[in-house]
Amino acid sequence: MENRLRNYFPLIRERKEVLKEIGESSGLQALFQSWTPERQEEFLDFCTGMKGVKILYDSFFKEIMSPEYTPGRLNCFLSLLLGKKVVIRQVLPNEGGRIADENTLLVTDILVEFEDGSLADVEIQKLGYAFPGERSACYAADLLLRQYKRARDKRNREKGKFSYKDIKNVYVIVLFEKSPVEFHSMEKEYLHKSDWSFDTGLELDLLQNFIFITLDIFQKNMENKSIENELEAWLMFYSTQDPERIIELINKYPMFRQMYGDVYEVCRNMEKVMGMFSEELREMDRNTVQYMIDEMQATIDAQSAVLEEEKKRHEEEQKRHEEETKRHKEENNKLQELIAAQAAALDKAMKRIEELERKNGSEPVK
Repeated sequence: MENRLRNYFPLIRERKEVLKEIGESSGLQALFQSWTPERQEEFLDFCTGMKGVKILYDSFFKEIMSPEYTPGRLNCFLSLLLGKKVVIRQVLPNEGGRIADENTLLVTDILVEFEDGSLADVEIQKLGYAFPGERSACYAADLLLRQYKRARDKRNREKGKFSYKDIKNVYVIVLFEKSPVEFHSMEKEYLHKSDWSFDTGLELDLLQNFIFITLDIFQKNMENKSIENELEAWLMFYSTQDPERIIELINKYPMFRQMYGDVYEVCRNMEKVMGMFSEELREMDRNTVQYMIDEMQATIDAQSAVLEEEKKRHEEEQKRHEEETKRHKEENNKLQELIAAQAAALDKAMKRIEELERKNGSEPVK
């Protein structure tokens, strides 16, 4: 198979060269052999340009899109996504005070502050986790709490009075490589932006903004279609390993050539790139286990709900049956009492007739 990417990136090495360097180091050889044959081929394919690198791999994404070293790249993407120019002022630490569940399927979590004071949490999800809306709401709540503390502390330092107007917008931006099931009912939509509104038309700024991007659905929608705009170019950059797509991308939007060049520069450092790939595999294994646990828990919860509903229905039917039996018994008792009363009345009437007949000297009634 012709390696066309090498025509654009001459620093891409051949397979035998990569294998030779791995074989010359006992440590690299042992690490390579610890991978499954499928993972070995995946590694060799992207190192030799037979396939593109998965940019969403945590290490590669942070290497290529680092807002600390190349802020213009993330600025560009977020500006297109938000529909306004944004400039990252600083990258914030993720530790401390996070109220969201830490045992999530997060692969990348970059928290940045814009020049206007707004906060954005950029996350990449390799697997579609359970309850994406609920989790994202927790992330947004965490950002708002962080905003509140920062604004309050700043006012205290300045000896001023805190105002809720000091709290700026927060954005939760999630790129799904494999989207949760909730999104698959909308197979033509891959970009979802929240839009808060009230049924009365009331306008309030609720500060929390959510953007969900389903890259698997984007790829399906882009089949047999060309890249038409810069936002599509970014989403293609994040989601494709197809060399033909990569060539189309760098020809239409040359800025991506430098980004892929950075990727293949990393690939020339064998110890570094193998360490990055190995860590990615470990993270994927952990995420897969957690995903399976979430799926099993969801199944258990659903089955429990069905059993509880069935139990409730059975109890209601049993109650209705008992009430019906009781009602039939009461009706039967009443009927028996009525029959007994009628029999007693008839017996009394017959005796009265016999008594009258004796008095009149007539024959008894047969």
